[in-house]
Order: sequence, then C-alpha cells, then structure tokens
Amino acid sequence: MKQIVLATRNKGKLKEFRELFTPMGIEVLGVDEISSVPDVEEDGDTFAANAIKKAETISQALEMPALADDSGLEVDALQGQPGVLSARFAGFHATDEENNRKLTVMLENIPLEKRSARFVCVLAFAIPGQKTITAQGVCEGLILTEPEGNGGFGYDPYFYVPQLKQTMAQLPPDEKNKISHRGQALLKLEKVVRERFM
Repeated sequence: MKQIVLATRNKGKLKEFRELFTPMGIEVLGVDEISSVPDVEEDGDTFAANAIKKAETISQALEMPALADDSGLEVDALQGQPGVLSARFAGFHATDEENNRKLTVMLENIPLEKRSARFVCVLAFAIPGQKTITAQGVCEGLILTEPEGNGGFGYDPYFYVPQLKQTMAQLPPDEKNKISHRGQALLKLEKVVRERFM
C-alpha cells in the first residue's frame, strides 16, 4: 500500500483523511507516528499559503509524499473571521469548546438568517522534486446558537447545512465526506493524485 504523510497533529482530521483515502488504497500516516518531523509555523495569511508551506516542509524533511490541509470557518457577520485563525480563535492551544464559546458570544445578537458561514479547505500535495498542487473546497451553512450532534470536531456541532437539515456533527461520516469542504477539495485533487502517485 502506498503511503502519504498527513501534515497535521489533529486526530479528527487524521481520522477523516483515512476514511477518504483508504478506498484509494493509500495509507495515511500522521506526523505523530513518525519521528523527527519538524514543526511548521502556520504564519501565512491565506489557507493556501499555510497548506503549501506545511506540505512542502514535511515532504522535503521526510523525502516522501505529504498532504497538508489548511481549513477553517469564515463567518460573514464577522467579516470572515475566524478564517486562518480558526484553530486558535480563542488563543494558542485553545480547545474546541473555547473556540466555540468565543464564536457564539460574538454572534450573540445576530439572528439566524444573518449567520451565514462557510467551511473552506485548501489541500496541498507535495512530492519531492515535483510541483506542489492545490485544490480548494467550500461548504456553505449557518451558525446555530446551540450545538447539535456528537460527531465531527471543531465547529461542526454549530455548523448547520440547510439542504440536509443537520449540522456537520449530526451527519454520518460518509455523508459528511460527500459534502464537506475537505471532501470537495479531495475530489478535485483525487485525479491528480492518481495520475502522479498511483
């Protein structure tokens, strides 16, 4: 089985990517499963900049294919916040609960119909000696006042998908992967991954 390193320490993301890649016959390794992987500072001002930096740094360090994503939540009423700061919205090393608490407090007086938001994901796939490729996926929704569902991670319990009448945290993994920002980005990337890597 071919192997790709996923440039993240986020166990939720690792689980999702394994579910997406296993049917392709690709084993996804997390950086925590490999020794001497460098930490990469996410200091870019766009999702693409962060994803490319992570993928290329890890790929070069380990001399093997690496996939990185940078993703987050953009809320229209907050002028696109938290954006690239989604994972550390409430501060460095913030928990999901702390980030969600900050989000709901900031949206306290905003009615549901004005709580439009989207999850955005940019994937970067780097192979040593080849040009890095990227793909972007977007999933539109609304931010609820109370969490619903026990699945997923991050902002999923608050992110309501109107056409499915459920939050991301209520969707079974296979349903979520079909419509999620990561799933959409991976669909775009899949053809190139197969051409270059399979």
